[in-house]
Amino acid sequence: MSTRVSTDGSYRYIPAVSQYSGGVAAEPGFRIERVRFSKVVPLREGFEGIEKHLASIGRPNTAFCACELRSPEPFTEQGFRDFNAVYIVTLRQWGLMDGDTNPVGRSNVCPELDPPAEPGFHAFSYTVPDEGAEGSFVVAGGAEAVEGKGDYRDSIVAYGDVSADGLRKKARFVLDEMENRMRALGFDWSVATATQVYTVHDIHPFIGDELVRRGAMRSGVTWHFNRPPVKDLEYEMDCRGVSVERVIAV
Repeated sequence: MSTRVSTDGSYRYIPAVSQYSGGVAAEPGFRIERVRFSKVVPLREGFEGIEKHLASIGRPNTAFCACELRSPEPFTEQGFRDFNAVYIVTLRQWGLMDGDTNPVGRSNVCPELDPPAEPGFHAFSYTVPDEGAEGSFVVAGGAEAVEGKGDYRDSIVAYGDVSADGLRKKARFVLDEMENRMRALGFDWSVATATQVYTVHDIHPFIGDELVRRGAMRSGVTWHFNRPPVKDLEYEMDCRGVSVERVIAV
């Protein structure tokens, strides 16, 4: 995997698909901060809130580098494409897109219980100047399918298999992808401050052999009872190494 530098030069990213990048890392002289909304904010209001927050700390919209979305239920393949076409409109308006290449990392998952009425923001990340900052990064969400290969269904690992063995295969594939993305950004599990798992299936049969032994749980794991964003996907993860996190009450 290779990386590119964002339009404002404050972070590098892994080019992936038009709807999101594989992850981001602060360039020297910057750090990444994360903000979580106290409840899911609908997409349009969320973009407005992010813009307001960035302006309040003197940062341009191009400092926006990653986000975590929540949707009511998994999309069909076409529904996901339609949603992404709407989502990237604001990124283009903010000057973030490099042609059809999207630098912003993203997770988009679907709560099984108490889902939002419409897609919206759970959290977002951005860069701020900090000459003495240690490296910081956010790896985008990844599920058990190769991205950019047409329909997800064509490349799902252990398709339809939610047995303990099938879920282990899915988890192993996703862990490999997380590690590949961290490596491309210049990091590994030793500097991750948070690991998040999104699935409605039991992760206990493989949590020790896979997540713990590989170092993914040095800071524990946050298990969200959520489904990945596209039907037939069953397991997703993301991770980050960020020293400053806040919560905005809404």
